[in-house]
Amino acid sequence: MRPFLEHLRDRVKLAPWQELHVGDAILAEIAPGHFVLHRIINIDGNNITLMGDGNIRGTEHCTMDNVCGVVTDYLRPAGHVLLASDPSLHRRIRLWRRLLPIRRYLLFLYKATI
Repeated sequence: MRPFLEHLRDRVKLAPWQELHVGDAILAEIAPGHFVLHRIINIDGNNITLMGDGNIRGTEHCTMDNVCGVVTDYLRPAGHVLLASDPSLHRRIRLWRRLLPIRRYLLFLYKATI
C-alpha cells in the first residue's frame, strides 16, 4: 500500500464495515487463506475490484462476503494516528489514483528517498 503505508513501519486499525466505498482500504480474502490489504477501485453489486496503492497494474477481486474489515486508522511511528476519514487523505488518494499512468516513476523516486 505504498506510499500510504510502509511495510514494517506502519500499522492499521480495522473495524467491521457497514458500507463500502470506492477508495476505502479493506482487508479481504481473495482466495482461501490468502488475504490482502488493498484499496477498492470498483464496486459492481456484490463484486469488488481491489488494487494496492503500490501496484502499477493488476487487480484482485472478491465479494462483499470476503471483506474482513475496513481500515479506520493508519498508525504511524511515535504514536501518530491518521484517520481514514481525513479529508486531506481522501484528496491524496484521489490524486494517487489519477496518477496511475506515471505511478511506476513516482514509486521509484519514493523508494529512492526513504
